[in-house]
Amino acid sequence: MAGNVDLSQFLRRCRDRIDPESVGLPHSGAYRRVPGLRREEVAQLAGVSTDYYTRLEQGRDITPSDDVLDAVAQALRLDEAERSHLHDLVKARPGRRARRAPPSVQRARPGLRRFVDSFHDHAAFVLGRRGDVLATNHLCRVLIADFDAMPYRERNLTRWIVLSPEARELYVDWERLAAEMTAILRLDAGRYPDDARTAELVGELTMKSEHFRRWWDDHRVLTRTHGQKRFNHPTVGALTIDYQALVPPGEEDQTLFLYMPAPDRASQEAWRLLADWNTPAPHRPEPDGAPRPPSPSDDRSSL
Repeated sequence: MAGNVDLSQFLRRCRDRIDPESVGLPHSGAYRRVPGLRREEVAQLAGVSTDYYTRLEQGRDITPSDDVLDAVAQALRLDEAERSHLHDLVKARPGRRARRAPPSVQRARPGLRRFVDSFHDHAAFVLGRRGDVLATNHLCRVLIADFDAMPYRERNLTRWIVLSPEARELYVDWERLAAEMTAILRLDAGRYPDDARTAELVGELTMKSEHFRRWWDDHRVLTRTHGQKRFNHPTVGALTIDYQALVPPGEEDQTLFLYMPAPDRASQEAWRLLADWNTPAPHRPEPDGAPRPPSPSDDRSSL
């Protein structure tokens, strides 16, 4: 019996996707009854016994060294995110030291929020664990969604992209993007397997989205540091953005995203229109120096 279902599923799917011919093995034959590599072939490529690899893939009670895991990762041609995920899954097993479960509530520090607000030509936002939205600036709210106005537990980019009808209309490549967000959530869930909020989010998405269930079962993991996204914005129409992802020093579980228009003329013009039409009104102090009452979007204490 498998002692670690996630580890077993992950290794099987990685093994199944490898074309045998790519590692010098025949693609077909009387003995080949699996779509990818057989267990004994992975074991041979990794330099371990077939019995040892079989017990690892079954999630049995063994404690492989980091060197063995790296050899298996190389045999299965795992990328950096997948290699990290493999180590996380093994460390989460009984008898191995797993990462300590993080606090359930995560916040962006005030200085980071002010930094995000300082961007006027870029959409900027901070994501925490499981895709929780911790801070946004004005252009982010008009480009994507006003997460500050949402109930606290709905301020999650993965949840919004998978479940929101507005997201399906906004993103030209919605299905690809939603699948990628699921893979990023998979990576986070492996890093912190005891995080109750992650389990709650996965449970909700599994119940509400058939797409999510299929993508989750694929056990794909992914990380994104830069790229492009295509939008069909309800105000300015077609728009392509370039994005960069940065990890603030001292905040390894938080990521700052900066969005800017792609260099093509149509995207540049659409971006200018979006910024011009949605320029926030200047702040006007209350008469007699009375403090301005807080608005709902000012209440970020729960982030």
